[in-house]
Amino acid sequence: MRVSIIVPMFNEVESALLVVQEIVAVMDGLPGPSELILVDDGSTDGTARLLDQLAANDSRLVVVHFRRNFGQTAALQAGLEIASGEAIVLLDGDGQNDPRDIPRLLDRLAEGYDLVHGWRRQRQDKWLTRKLPSRVANWLISRVTRFPIHDLGCTLKVMRREIAEELELYGEMHRFIPILAHWRGARCVEMETHHRERRFGESKYGLSRTVRVLLDLLTVKYMLDHFSSPMRWFGGAGLGFVLAGTSMLMVSLMMKAGYGVDMTDNPLLLIGAFMCLISIQLFSIGLLGEVNTRMYYQRDGKRPFAIRRVVGQCFDTERHKAGTYVPKEPVRQAA
Repeated sequence: MRVSIIVPMFNEVESALLVVQEIVAVMDGLPGPSELILVDDGSTDGTARLLDQLAANDSRLVVVHFRRNFGQTAALQAGLEIASGEAIVLLDGDGQNDPRDIPRLLDRLAEGYDLVHGWRRQRQDKWLTRKLPSRVANWLISRVTRFPIHDLGCTLKVMRREIAEELELYGEMHRFIPILAHWRGARCVEMETHHRERRFGESKYGLSRTVRVLLDLLTVKYMLDHFSSPMRWFGGAGLGFVLAGTSMLMVSLMMKAGYGVDMTDNPLLLIGAFMCLISIQLFSIGLLGEVNTRMYYQRDGKRPFAIRRVVGQCFDTERHKAGTYVPKEPVRQAA
């Protein structure tokens, strides 16, 4: 099985050399051919130059340079589009994930699973700012999506190529890869992996990430349940509001006709009219959602990132310029 390892990096000049050396050591021990795709997410600290030097010494390394910092999700999406392996590995570039777990995950993938995602059971991070928010978020996400998972934030994953090709990551959706894959019918399993303390630099994420995760959860929940037909949800809610509003208006008329109650002072009249207006808005949102869904399935393939250059000889340069990433030749066997 050919293996592609994707590592996004942003200002990791201190850890990049060690991380690449550890991954290359693992690649040397794999039974089949492998490649390492390093995505420089607009680094400004010398990471880009260091990665180019490493790629010049090992033909299995490919470096993708972004024009600016587009975020981890965009970096992973770019790596997924370029990767040519039958098995694709995702790994963090800060050195906290242990590359020696990769063979174990690949063995589990060979058992018939489509995606194996890591579980940092013994997570080596600060409890208050990292572990506690993560546990709360994982519990909430698991309940909302009905997908059993302990550690959705672990970047270390192994998946089959056909699953990776179906993923379309935008915003910060890389955290929800197992859920999105499961939604597409992939057979997923969680596996304990090693986690190490961060040796260099500071984490790029803080408590503000929790808010973004919760907002992304709303998007994922909508995609899981109503993405293909938004009118079912918005139309159903609009129908409920219009029935309730119409009932209140009818009660107001009956109160006026039977008991002489002044309609201008009757709160049911205002509430009923307000609910009818809400129903019109919900129906309109549902129609717009249906139109956007049709546009989504017919869009022209634009991507949420821009590549400045690609260092490595594995891919067709002309296709890179055209924005289509197709391997020029099979991944080379490890030396």
